[in-house]
Amino acid sequence: MKPKITIGVCVRNCADHIKDAIKSILDQDFPHELMEVIFVDDGSVDNTLSIVQEYVSTMDIPAKIFHTSWQGLGPARTIVVRNARGKYIIWVDGDMMMSGDYMRKLVEFMEQHPEAGITKGKQTLEPCGNLLATLEAYSRAACRLLDYQSEKARSKALGTGGCIYRVEAIEQVGGFDQNLRGYGEDWDIEIRIRDAGWSLHTVDTEFSDYEKYKMTWKILWKKYWLRGYYNHHVINKHRGIIKHYRMFPPAAFLSGILQAHKVFKLTYQKKVFLLPFQCVFKMTAWYFGFVRSHLNSYEPQP
Repeated sequence: MKPKITIGVCVRNCADHIKDAIKSILDQDFPHELMEVIFVDDGSVDNTLSIVQEYVSTMDIPAKIFHTSWQGLGPARTIVVRNARGKYIIWVDGDMMMSGDYMRKLVEFMEQHPEAGITKGKQTLEPCGNLLATLEAYSRAACRLLDYQSEKARSKALGTGGCIYRVEAIEQVGGFDQNLRGYGEDWDIEIRIRDAGWSLHTVDTEFSDYEKYKMTWKILWKKYWLRGYYNHHVINKHRGIIKHYRMFPPAAFLSGILQAHKVFKLTYQKKVFLLPFQCVFKMTAWYFGFVRSHLNSYEPQP
């Protein structure tokens, strides 16, 4: 039987969390006979690949495994797209967990809305591994509390993790940009899918991501430094997609205040008012990474 959905799991060095992600897939109430899973291990140097192989041997869902030396996210996602048999692709990160009805609700929405190109569930607002991780979950949830049909949403990427993509939309825009190897391959294709006339949405079903585990300031700095570094290429490709002044500390502080206001109305947790300080920290890391990438682009090549 041809699957309706292909689950794309692109991972690298996720040995500590990949078991939870796979269990979350297996616990979905969507019919397993209408699912397939494609794993792409992109050069892991830990036990990620062997853990995936062990689970695949016992799964009741057809699965394929691809193993590459590190190529990056654009090429890894392209492997999934080229081998997918489903009408839709649902992207699951190696540290992600989803509610049991997650995939069913995404598919139902896409079936009812043929104009939808990409749809995503909502970030959980449950307390996470520690205070910093909880604030990160709150911040990411707040950033997506907007109308994705609005022009303002163009600078607010849904991201691939937890998203369902219509394969027809992916193919129409020429797939993922294989030159985008780090962060940003998802934002780039979102922009192109939207520009091709497809709509983007969120639905009421929850997932959690890396923030469910404990987090340190060092880890948070690295994540956002890398995002700034790699998003430089996306911003160069799509001129005018963001206003640079919004990344400066005063603007980041104001953004944090707005996020805190949104989340407080949902949680009534006073700790949300630490979000402005966390936003300044993250945007500072992002801008350092962005500037480093910008300077590298002007360095002479050997």
